[in-house]
Amino acid sequence: MPETKSEHSLLSLQNITKIFGDLVANGNVNLDLHAGEIVALLGENGAGKTTLMNILFGHYVADEGRVMVRHSSGILVDLEPGAPQAALEAGIGMVHQHFTLAENLTGLENIVLGTESLFARRFNRSKARAKLQELMQSSGLEVDLDLRVSKLAVGERQRVEILKALYRDARILVLDEPTAVLTPQESDSLFKTLKLLAAKGMAIIFISHKMAEVLGASDRVAVLRGGKIVADLPTSQCDRHQLAEVMVGHSVQTAERKPGYPEDETLIFAGVSAGEGREQIENVNLALRKGEIIGLAGVSGNGQSTLAKVISGLETPTAGHVQLNGKPLKASAAAAIKSGVAASRKTATTTVS
Repeated sequence: MPETKSEHSLLSLQNITKIFGDLVANGNVNLDLHAGEIVALLGENGAGKTTLMNILFGHYVADEGRVMVRHSSGILVDLEPGAPQAALEAGIGMVHQHFTLAENLTGLENIVLGTESLFARRFNRSKARAKLQELMQSSGLEVDLDLRVSKLAVGERQRVEILKALYRDARILVLDEPTAVLTPQESDSLFKTLKLLAAKGMAIIFISHKMAEVLGASDRVAVLRGGKIVADLPTSQCDRHQLAEVMVGHSVQTAERKPGYPEDETLIFAGVSAGEGREQIENVNLALRKGEIIGLAGVSGNGQSTLAKVISGLETPTAGHVQLNGKPLKASAAAAIKSGVAASRKTATTTVS
């Protein structure tokens, strides 16, 4: 049967449908990916982006549709559904938002793990290292291969994940919210690497809902809304306002910033320490006034969640004290709620009324 729009595709998702109970996570989704291009899969939370990529990588099985990959013979062939190993063998690599690394192993051991036994007599560590050195030089993904993953920074761990895919000769790379845990500088470095890989012929999909990185890093934008592809356009034909409206399905009013006039202090942190490990906070001094919004900047996992837990009454400070509306804040979720505190732990966002 002759190929049509997928004639030059490296990857073709055709009529993918996935339903969970009454929820249509993906509805008749069609998406093609070509060698040498970077496609941004854009959409609100819950739009079906991660579900679609999990079907591609074999974590989920589609209720309908097919995933096709370009074989070495030059023809598109069906990818075995629900088989991550088949996806790996077909040259598909996936970097999840939450890394899947063994922290007690080194970077080199994590990368090689699964390709051969680390303890076998035939394991050629020097050969693996030589291949990785070549990959790091060609991709710009520098990392200390001999350090345990537990000692690596977040950006370095992500490089290990990408190197895992490259080590397995991936032709297609999927990244789920790759900048969610990165600093702006690390994000810039990541996209420079992705553009370099695409220039060498790799096909790349990255999931995002951040307009700036979508417009700055992709060649094409596919927008999911309610589990369906509602737009698939060259990035050069898109703008921030247009994409925002396509994402939500209606016109979006531009917010106007107006000067605020904060009132008295309502929440006070005085020398507060709490938590343990990487999420520990130490000697935090902070004051929040009525009518004020405070933004806490930092890489994920540096104490934001602990601070939110303290405010929400879920964590008891080990030092210092917290005052809310002039009174000591008790380490009680019920007391915090009664005092007008609401929190969203995923984004470490806390509202105090």
